[in-house]
Parts: sequence; C-alpha cells; structure tokens
Amino acid sequence: MTEAAERDAIAPKLLVIDDDETFAQLMARRMRRAGYVTHVAHNAEQAIAVLREHGACRAVLDLKLGPDSGLALLPRLKRIDPDLEVVVLTGYSSIATAVEAIKLGAINYLCKPASSDAILEAFTANCGDPGIDLASKPPSIHRLEWEHIQKVLVDNDGNVSESARMLGMHRRTLQRKLRKFPVKR
Repeated sequence: MTEAAERDAIAPKLLVIDDDETFAQLMARRMRRAGYVTHVAHNAEQAIAVLREHGACRAVLDLKLGPDSGLALLPRLKRIDPDLEVVVLTGYSSIATAVEAIKLGAINYLCKPASSDAILEAFTANCGDPGIDLASKPPSIHRLEWEHIQKVLVDNDGNVSESARMLGMHRRTLQRKLRKFPVKR
C-alpha cells in the first residue's frame, strides 16, 4: 500500500455538496489541506451516490442545490448514515431554515461566505454560546419579510408556485425576491 493510500485509509472523509462547482472544488481543496479525504457532489442524487460508495464522517451541505433543496436532502443523508455530521452552509440564511436544518439533523448552520476554519470549527462547536451579542434593535421590515418568505417556502417544501399563492403574490415576483440575498438587518 502506498503512503498516500495509507493516509487516505485513516484520514477522516468529508463530503462537500454544493451546486457551485468552483466553490465546491475550492472547499474540497481547503479541507484536504486540513487533513480530510474529500469527495464532491453537485446535486442530491450525486450526494447520495457518493455517500453510499465512499462514505463520510462529515458533510458540508449547501442549502440551495439548483433545483434541489439541501433541507430535503439532509434526512436522506442521515438515513444512509445516522452518524454523519452535517454543517449546512448557505447564502440565503433565515431563522426558519436554520431551525429546520437543526431539527433535521444538522449539527450547525453557517452563512456564506464562511472560511474553511469557521466550517471546521462548526463541526467541533458542540455547545451554544450564551455570550453571543444580542441585537440592539429589532429586525427591519425587509428582514422580517425575508424570514416570512423563507418560512412559507419551508412549509411548502420549496414549492415556489404554492408559496406565491399562499403569500398572495405573483410567482415571478416571489422568484425575483428569492434571487436577492437576504437583508442583513
């Protein structure tokens, strides 16, 4: 057995699941430098196939995988390997999706951009931080709207048309709002 093969046999395995191919490859490279054997998937079906074939102890899962939902994929991954530690990573963070991700088995939830160090720390941060800074002002009306839209989307399993009907807006209007990054405050 070669030295590289021996190292790979004992190194922990990490699965990077992100539809942005460039981001996924960069993240995989960073995690290899941190000592992981990495595999990459760009959609739900690839992720399932890679996990079944290669296994992993940890996964970094993007919330939006093109037409697929990371939230819908999470329980499928956990059924294959209940011990899989999953950190959800997203550029579209909301309270609703964070809560659902944790309920579905993620061990942490991070907003993009997140450094590889922050992601690695998210795997080992086993307890909450009671000293975290609390907001001095309530969220803006735009942020509340974003949160409400995300909750309705979660309630409708990501179905944009049904969510638009429930919100009383045109589907294209909702799609336009979803293309924007969430309001920070």
